[in-house]
Amino acid sequence: MTNPREIILRPVMSEKTTAQMADGKYTFIVAPDATRVEIRQAVEDIFKVKVQKVNTQRRLGKMRRMGVFTGRRPTTKKAVVTLVRGQTIKFFEDLR
Repeated sequence: MTNPREIILRPVMSEKTTAQMADGKYTFIVAPDATRVEIRQAVEDIFKVKVQKVNTQRRLGKMRRMGVFTGRRPTTKKAVVTLVRGQTIKFFEDLR
């Protein structure tokens, strides 16, 4: 994965993540096979900020039924990126 846009798939916007933005923490859905180092480099490259810490979480897809058929929602990976104090991502500030 050399393209940073293949690693960072989309931001997560919820009440909890919006409240965390005040502390410099931003949440993204990332590629399931991305490592913390790759996530750090992708965020620094895309948004031109300095990353202090990256926490990741794998979320298993839930089982769902559609009539008699069963299936599974896709498994996703979430990353909470903490920036160096005083830095923000302008893209998120415009959405608030």
